[in-house]
Amino acid sequence: MQTYDISEKGLRGLNSTLQAQRDATNQTSWQVVNPKGSHAIAVGLDAPIEVTVKGSTGYYCAGMNQQATIKVEGSVGPGVAENMMSGTVVIEGDASQYAGATGHGGLLVIKGNASSRCGISMKGIDIVVHGNIGHMSAFMAQAGNLVVCGDAGDALGDSLYEARLFVRGSVKSLGADCVEKEMRPEHIEILKDLLERAGADAKPEEFKRYGSARKLYNFDVDNAAAY
Repeated sequence: MQTYDISEKGLRGLNSTLQAQRDATNQTSWQVVNPKGSHAIAVGLDAPIEVTVKGSTGYYCAGMNQQATIKVEGSVGPGVAENMMSGTVVIEGDASQYAGATGHGGLLVIKGNASSRCGISMKGIDIVVHGNIGHMSAFMAQAGNLVVCGDAGDALGDSLYEARLFVRGSVKSLGADCVEKEMRPEHIEILKDLLERAGADAKPEEFKRYGSARKLYNFDVDNAAAY
């Protein structure tokens, strides 16, 4: 395992070093120490490496991630895993606003709570939150799955497109065009897989599913993959 000390070598050097792993290397396991709330840690990675951040971070940690597995042993500021494409990001603590925003793919796991706008404009990412989420989460979410093992705040799924929302606890209110939907066997299977991958011990049968009423935009199911 390679160890990188941000307090000694700086943030710019860290991201340059990790991004360079895309060009073939056998240094596949990294430990980042003394993050001290630094912003934009481990952004733009595009290699199947594992990065463990030993402490809390600032905004945009693990942004634009591809292939890498990034674990934060602490909490994160706004925009964690923003525009994520693939790979896995695991947050052991809490996440601030717009976690997983505009994410196209991969899995984001938040073992604590997430603040407002979690999953805003998500485009295919899977997000599993072990705790609660704040207001306006999944606003204009287009594709992917948002799983909440706790409660959801106001205006969940406002202006939703085709993302699936699963909530085990209470929902303070639903946003425009978001409605509760039937939980069919295929949704139970999707949820079971996501909960297992996220290390959550909740049962799929305990969740309710929410989705778009499809009244705010022109929707043709035959073109669903293009939205």
